[in-house]
Amino acid sequence: MKNKKIVIAGGSGFIGHALCDEWGKHNQIIVLSRQKNYKHPLAETVYWDGQTLGIWQQQLEDCDLLVNLAGKSVNCRYTPANKKAIFDSRTDAVTVLGAAIQACQNPPKVFINAASATIYAHSLNQPMTESQHEIKNDFSVQVCKKWEACFTSLQLPGTRKVILRIAVTFGRQGGVFGYYLNLVKCGLGGKQGNGEQMFSWVHARDVARMMEWVYETPTCQGVYNCAAPYPERNRDMMKTLRAVFGHKFGFPLPTWTLKIGAFIIGTETELLLKSRYVLPKRAMQEGFKFQFPAARAAFENIKQSLPRSKYHLF
Repeated sequence: MKNKKIVIAGGSGFIGHALCDEWGKHNQIIVLSRQKNYKHPLAETVYWDGQTLGIWQQQLEDCDLLVNLAGKSVNCRYTPANKKAIFDSRTDAVTVLGAAIQACQNPPKVFINAASATIYAHSLNQPMTESQHEIKNDFSVQVCKKWEACFTSLQLPGTRKVILRIAVTFGRQGGVFGYYLNLVKCGLGGKQGNGEQMFSWVHARDVARMMEWVYETPTCQGVYNCAAPYPERNRDMMKTLRAVFGHKFGFPLPTWTLKIGAFIIGTETELLLKSRYVLPKRAMQEGFKFQFPAARAAFENIKQSLPRSKYHLF
């Protein structure tokens, strides 16, 4: 993708930074961020509050692609205040972006809302696709459902709308991969819980590539799963991670230790123990090809850009 004007709302996080890395050299990138001091060498940062219209909305004029990543991180304790912030930060951003698009003379051609693959139910053996799945009603699923419903309700006749249900994303820029690598580095890279839970993931580069594919394919609209086609059980993924990064052994972490650890660092064990078994059926049927379909290749790619100190103590 070249010579495009791309606006990334909420683009100061891990995935946004990765998109700037992928697209910044050959495109005009504008990041809408609540962090006034956020900088990326390949992007322009424009402040917004994620709630109200303002000068920032001028950036959407003549925009080729708008990507929305805005929303409070779910890596926190699910207190009433945090739950409200998780809901509101997502729906407020979608609503105000919709209003800004409606006010444009030349609105964005494509609007991608980055949703979450955690919308699907905990599943050990039944894969979840766009057309065949089970959706329950726990907190994280409620968030996803409300988020997607808000986006779907937007009336934007001049803009093609697409939802990407993105799996846990791996990349050199940070994100959750760093936590797993630290476990391996400290000798704690065994299975988490019983290790049977499925782990759906995607390489950050394939997130960018799928977004490019969506933009360049006029027939793409609606919901797509953005997850690598070969998820692994937690025990197998950790074994692959240890092998790639040169660790022969990793102590397993029983559920009770994860609960204590989650409490100490202020997060929820769901992020580690929920079985996410998600397949990108629709995208693959419509012609998308993953650069990193399997975990080993993804890990080896990431390793190339990391110093040894990131994955070995000595």
